[in-house]
Amino acid sequence: MTKLIERINNYGLLTKIFLVMFISIIAITITITFSTFQMSKKLFTETFSITNSKVLATIQESVENFNYSVVNTINNIEQSGTVKKFLTESDTNTLEMSESYFNMSVQMNRIRTHLDTYDTGITVLGVNGRNFSTNRIYWSITEKALPDHRITLNALDNPKVLSYHYDDLYTDSLKKPAIIASKALIDRNSGEIYGVMYITMQELEFRQFYTSYTSQGNDVAIINGAGMIVSSNRTELIGQKELGLLNHAQEIEKLDLNYKDIEFLEREQIVLTEYLPSLDLYLVNLIDRKLVMDKIIDKKSIVLISILTASIASLFIYFISRRLTRSLTGLVNQINNIAKSNFDHYVTVSGSYETKQVGTAFNFMLDELHEYVRELIATQKKQRNAELAALQQQINPHFLYNTLASIKIMVKQGDKEKAAEMINKLISLLQNTIGNISETNTVEQELTNMKDYTFINQARYGEQIRVNYYITPDCLSYQLPKLIIQPFIENAFFHAFNKKNSGFIHIMIGRERDSLICEIVDNGDGMETNLEKQMPSYKSKRQLFSGIGVKNVNERIKLLYGETYGVEITSPLGEGTKVRIRLPIIESRNNPNLQ
Repeated sequence: MTKLIERINNYGLLTKIFLVMFISIIAITITITFSTFQMSKKLFTETFSITNSKVLATIQESVENFNYSVVNTINNIEQSGTVKKFLTESDTNTLEMSESYFNMSVQMNRIRTHLDTYDTGITVLGVNGRNFSTNRIYWSITEKALPDHRITLNALDNPKVLSYHYDDLYTDSLKKPAIIASKALIDRNSGEIYGVMYITMQELEFRQFYTSYTSQGNDVAIINGAGMIVSSNRTELIGQKELGLLNHAQEIEKLDLNYKDIEFLEREQIVLTEYLPSLDLYLVNLIDRKLVMDKIIDKKSIVLISILTASIASLFIYFISRRLTRSLTGLVNQINNIAKSNFDHYVTVSGSYETKQVGTAFNFMLDELHEYVRELIATQKKQRNAELAALQQQINPHFLYNTLASIKIMVKQGDKEKAAEMINKLISLLQNTIGNISETNTVEQELTNMKDYTFINQARYGEQIRVNYYITPDCLSYQLPKLIIQPFIENAFFHAFNKKNSGFIHIMIGRERDSLICEIVDNGDGMETNLEKQMPSYKSKRQLFSGIGVKNVNERIKLLYGETYGVEITSPLGEGTKVRIRLPIIESRNNPNLQ
């Protein structure tokens, strides 16, 4: 998991670019797909409404042609004296009745030629109770029921109106709904009603006017003025009263709308309608939007194509982004590795133009940094040499003056051997401190310097202060900075025994794990120290080191070796002083800090 996170971090720029582009592609794809659906839906609605309006017009023309034939038939029947006579004269003898039926049959067959195009039957009912039918199979109503049938009563109530009705009488236990056009027969001279005429057509035949224009989801229904569906390719709707659908049809007709969206039979439907005034019928076209849309618009294919397009675009973006960011990612990794190791390696300049420019700039920056570091090291080295030279030159002039004065007195007193020995010690001390500009000495060389310095001071001031050396032999070859111990011996000589007349100074050098420990311990007066830094208090007289101060030594050690090393002082008043110097183990002069 950690490696995965690290790998993702290494390709952070690629990941971000790819995610942004991927989300953009997905958003654009969804937007385009949704817009395509919406535009297709709108285009389908507009196109379908125009096409179906033409279809409705064609159906309307067919129905009106049928209505025209019906009207011609009615006119011929009303103008026929034979028919009127048959329907109005009283019953006579059998022979006359037979002649009357024969004449009626001949006349009706002649009149029926106006409807030869259609599969219909003609029935007439007279005020004398007689009725005649060319073929009762189309409307199998009994002669007894005909006079009181609602269609008859409606025709008598509205004698001048040709009206179309729906009737679902059963024949041989089979439902055979029929469309019946009815009208009262009126004497044109007297205006008296002498009968009712019925032109019947089975609904299945009537449906042929529009069946060829229907399909699944594209239905036609014919509604009369009472809201009853008298014919439809959806047989379950025939005979149903749908006042809501009638209202929508009337609204479309009234407002002259091309179509209207409605909810019908719990489906979203597009409704187109044509009013047939001569028949007082509404021709309604119902289009199931979802069903038809699903057939016309293959949503599944569109979605799959969109997903495929988005996937290909995403892969293309991924490989392009990876190619564009590979050189930059490689450059970043090189820079990270350089930061972890060292600055001596340069980055490889390759890849795109921008990456080459960044790599070149980085290499130029490394050159500048190297030059700066070299100058800094040289400056620090010069500074350390200058400090060392200053330290070497800080041998107290009074020390030299007093030493030379002591030698002069010894010569006057005739103690020439001791004077000569002091001169030799002084010469050796000056050679090792001033003459040798090297920054470090071995412990053995520094021990010699300390002994020379101690001899000179004891020759001047006596043997009241004894100096003892405890050096482990394995430390004699280790390196340590010059004049790092001498200031503390000098400080003990001149300031530790102001109240006490005598005492000792122990100088101990040994190894403690990876450090070289130098301790200068006296049993003198002690002094006040800074508790936090374990350094002499500025109020103490012991801060008045001659030449080189404790602070100077401490800062010099930290400058050379770091904060781990330095000087610690413990000095209880009246109990003496312990100076502890911690230095690194340096076995060779090749230490880079000392070059």
